Amino acid sequence: MGMLRALTLLAGDRDGPPVILVHGAASSGRGWTFSQHELARRRWTSHAIDLRGHGASEVGDLGTTSMADYADDIVTLARTLRRPPILIGWSMGGLVAMMAAAMCDAQACVGLAPSTAARSRDRSIPLRAGVFGAEEHGIVDRDLDRQPSMADLDRDERVVALESLGLESRMARDERKAGIVIASLPWPVLIVTGSADTQWPRPRYADLPFAADHVEMSGASHWGLVLNRRVYLRSDPSSAAGSRSDS
Repeated sequence: MGMLRALTLLAGDRDGPPVILVHGAASSGRGWTFSQHELARRRWTSHAIDLRGHGASEVGDLGTTSMADYADDIVTLARTLRRPPILIGWSMGGLVAMMAAAMCDAQACVGLAPSTAARSRDRSIPLRAGVFGAEEHGIVDRDLDRQPSMADLDRDERVVALESLGLESRMARDERKAGIVIASLPWPVLIVTGSADTQWPRPRYADLPFAADHVEMSGASHWGLVLNRRVYLRSDPSSAAGSRSDS
């Protein structure tokens, strides 16, 4: 595996657990720009990781990268930190964070409209090598004014969203379609959804295989959960999830 990159933003409170931010598919840590500044204002130190093959991180072959590889990237970063982290992941990154949480002794896990865990794996779904881009998520134009999936974002927020885009592993996507099994999670879990998110609305999390608290952000689209400063940044999901009593 090549070098991993994470953008770190230090805060004044160095005694609290650090936060690792995990981006979604075909994206990068750049998408957490505004979230990191808000977390720092609230005295949380954060690390916005670029998973292998994304952003500034390197990879040998993105087309054969698996979900387990992404989880390993989080564990690798977590082992460099002074304390076990809180994990916050968006979309695909939410599921990756849940996969990695036990391996890095996470204090808590927050999923922003995360890809859902499965109760069993469908082995009839083939796992294909290859890559795809953001066009498979409906982003087919780089014009800031032609982004229907980002209707709640202002121009500055859309700039960051588009700058974060890149290629994604089709193998990892096929694994999610086949089902990533997470039977139980022993730490606090918070699922955050957006009322304007038509891709991952709250009903999709009605039958999770583990217990989780739930918060809905009024007016937030799927992208808005990460980048809409007027809705997402009203609350602090890391504190809402809580931390274990031994933290």
